[in-house]
Amino acid sequence: MTTPKTPAVDKHPPIRGLQEDPSSLFPFPDGEALAENDWQYTAISDTVAALRNRYKDRNDVYVAAGMFLYYGMYDLAFRTVPDVYVVLEAQGNHRRDYWLVWEEGKSPDFVLEVASSGTWETDAGFKRNIYAAMDITEYWRFDPKGELFVPELVGERLIGGKYSPLTIQREETGILRGHSDVLGLDICVRPGLELRLYDAAAGNWLLTPGETEAARQAEAAARQAAEAALEVAEAERQREADARQAAEEENRRLREQLRSLQAEQ
Repeated sequence: MTTPKTPAVDKHPPIRGLQEDPSSLFPFPDGEALAENDWQYTAISDTVAALRNRYKDRNDVYVAAGMFLYYGMYDLAFRTVPDVYVVLEAQGNHRRDYWLVWEEGKSPDFVLEVASSGTWETDAGFKRNIYAAMDITEYWRFDPKGELFVPELVGERLIGGKYSPLTIQREETGILRGHSDVLGLDICVRPGLELRLYDAAAGNWLLTPGETEAARQAEAAARQAAEAALEVAEAERQREADARQAAEEENRRLREQLRSLQAEQ
């Protein structure tokens, strides 16, 4: 949501007095919040959580939200803060303080901006130019309140250095759907302006944190129910075994009693 300067991406002189290690200068705080409202925050947080969960076992995929992205060599002015971005073929998915394009060796491959009244025009204009100059393959924008642009979802792919629109269709169910080749996922807006990710290959929606927790609780409850059923079955098995043993002992007692009576006669 920070408004950066126009980049000359690879032609920035070092900051005067900069030492060999620039890490002490980053990040440069801008005092801005991650989101301006609950609609924006929910879309950002749910999306980044779903993507991190999807790629949790991939060491070469990095997912970030609201984190500084520096794209001008050693120049603090050349920075931006995408709402969500994904880097494929990253040098590890470990935690970072920021993303330095020249040190990491590449720009993100996917960026999503979630619009607010204070950012949507910059997202559609100035930032769009920044991302094109950085060779970011896909750029998506979402209007979580449905008040700023129509349709509420825009997807673009970089072709020949310029962004071209991706196909966005509204289905009979009311779902607005586009496809991200970068992620291999459908980017969707469900009725109620709910931004969601759909894995067509697996045939399921990527879970939000709330759904993940509900699934965890359901799994735990099912496991407890299964364990309780096993305990009941084991108790019944033991009861039957005890009853069988008692019957065998009674049969032995009766046979011995019969033999004793026969011997007396």
